[in-house]
Amino acid sequence: MFDHLTLWAEAHVPNAIRIVLILALAWVLSRILRSVIRRIEKLTDDGDPATRSELEKRAHTVGRILRQASSVLVWSVTTMLVLEEFGMDMKPILAGAGILGLAVGFGAQTLVKDVITGFFIILENQIRVGDTIMAAGCEGAVEAVNLRTTVLRDIDGKTHIIPNSSITVVTNATRDWSRALVDVSVAYKEDTDRCQTVLREVGSALEEDPVFGRKLLAPFEYPGVQALGDSAVILRVFVKTQPHEGITVQRELRRRIKKAFEQAGIEIPFPHVKVVTDRGLPA
Repeated sequence: MFDHLTLWAEAHVPNAIRIVLILALAWVLSRILRSVIRRIEKLTDDGDPATRSELEKRAHTVGRILRQASSVLVWSVTTMLVLEEFGMDMKPILAGAGILGLAVGFGAQTLVKDVITGFFIILENQIRVGDTIMAAGCEGAVEAVNLRTTVLRDIDGKTHIIPNSSITVVTNATRDWSRALVDVSVAYKEDTDRCQTVLREVGSALEEDPVFGRKLLAPFEYPGVQALGDSAVILRVFVKTQPHEGITVQRELRRRIKKAFEQAGIEIPFPHVKVVTDRGLPA
């Protein structure tokens, strides 16, 4: 009995030691790769937790993909090495896997298309984590960009998981910069030149504001009369802002314009309904 145990130990202990070493090396390599990826991401950190620069978003998106790819690669190779230690011949398995992969490729063309599209989305830097985009009929902030899917979170908090092959056109509202645009309606009786003066005063005050001034990338622009509506003259004002700040600046701009127009006595019209009755006619 003891001789059998000795023979078994002599035959299998070296394999067990090699398996432990393979698993330990794989774990260490995986940790090193993750550490390197995190270090690369930290190199792009500008130190401002309130905002995320374009380089930071790019690094975060690519880093997430690299972590997934490195993990799959390391543990796939580790699995094959461990199976070899158990005495399995990997050549037939690899050949069978190649044939199976070919068959799956023919049967899962949509999946392959998703992955290829996702690769080019990441390579061409079309979408980054944190961007606000519209794609495949959905609009929201990008939470994740994977090789197969893109995950959006809309304003209502709903999550949209979009297969990358469904993304044919991407509308990116926060690429490099955003824009705050407001169209203001004034009554036809108002002097448009005076209205423009009030708008310029509002814009100048916002540019000098210690909080909102930092959100702007350029001075306000005042194109003038945008349209002549049924019951109002439409004036337009807009400004280039930091990414993701367009909506914030737009809301503050509307608030200030309303207050300024009220103080200046400028009428912002609203629809009226006039009812005419024929009182003199017999019932």
